[in-house]
Amino acid sequence: MHGSLLSKLLVVFLIAGSPLFAQEKSVKPGINKSFETPDVPKFIERFEREGRDVFDHQKQILAALDLKQGMKVADVGAGTGLFTRLFSPRVGSCGKVYAVDISDEFVTHIQKTAKEQRLINIETVVCTPDSVELPSNTVDLVFICDTYHHFEYPYKTMRSIHQALKQGGEVVLIDFQRVEGVSDEWTMGHVRAGQSVFTKEILDSGFVQIDEKLDLLDESYFVRFRKK
Repeated sequence: MHGSLLSKLLVVFLIAGSPLFAQEKSVKPGINKSFETPDVPKFIERFEREGRDVFDHQKQILAALDLKQGMKVADVGAGTGLFTRLFSPRVGSCGKVYAVDISDEFVTHIQKTAKEQRLINIETVVCTPDSVELPSNTVDLVFICDTYHHFEYPYKTMRSIHQALKQGGEVVLIDFQRVEGVSDEWTMGHVRAGQSVFTKEILDSGFVQIDEKLDLLDESYFVRFRKK
């Protein structure tokens, strides 16, 4: 009984000392204000256009992801659904793509386009600021593209992703390079931190880095992690 009590106290101590427990305030309040009632057509013009790094390199990104038939993939921060639609045929009828976004408008748009294009393996999910709201132990890969810097509660959100992933499941992070004296004014003002900070937060949330694709993108980085 004494050993059991000691174990419980140790767990409480570890949780209380973790970033997850301490993170009660948003790391960047208001970062998602533009997504509360987004003008979807305007965001389509912004997200799905030549000149946007991830749009221009979508084929290279798909090749690097190496998706297989039957996989269950979550596009977290799916936005207008560009990559959700690209993933759908890659995982096939036996697979599934979860399009996860905080915006009802984006989710409704993805539902509409998926129906129009008969992409029947797409399931939409409206998430919360601190959880992706996915079922436990169901997802093989979580894709976070130009979205992590919008996580108001990164530790809590990453723990929810950890829970949603199957054993050995992976996370691919794509986000903007934020380097003092190199990155543009928009990036320095909009993106709260650089790659090293985001990587540490993910590692602290129960992941290990397994890969990085250097020179795949012009303005962003591509890093892969695996659930411990």
